[in-house]
Amino acid sequence: MAKSHEKLDLIEEIKRNDGTKYFEISNMVQNGRAELAAQRGFIKSVRILQLNIPRSSSVIEYEKYVNEHFKMPSESFDHFEEWEKTDEIMATINQILRENHIA
Repeated sequence: MAKSHEKLDLIEEIKRNDGTKYFEISNMVQNGRAELAAQRGFIKSVRILQLNIPRSSSVIEYEKYVNEHFKMPSESFDHFEEWEKTDEIMATINQILRENHIA
């Protein structure tokens, strides 16, 4: 898989169709894909919680993980891919949420 080169700069809350929610560190393009996924019924909703988050070492670490493991979907996607996260990466995400007073 080709590496992505996404810069992550926002925190969003994604609500799955079963009603459960999770936080994602994202950017405006990926948020647009999530909005499109909600319109297509692949997820219930997405909302931006914080824009322009600081580029902390935790954000840079997660950004590297995302860019090495996932690719931006085209606009013609037929499902919503929730990025799988290791326990170590979940700890990084939780640190980002704490740094930004989300969790």
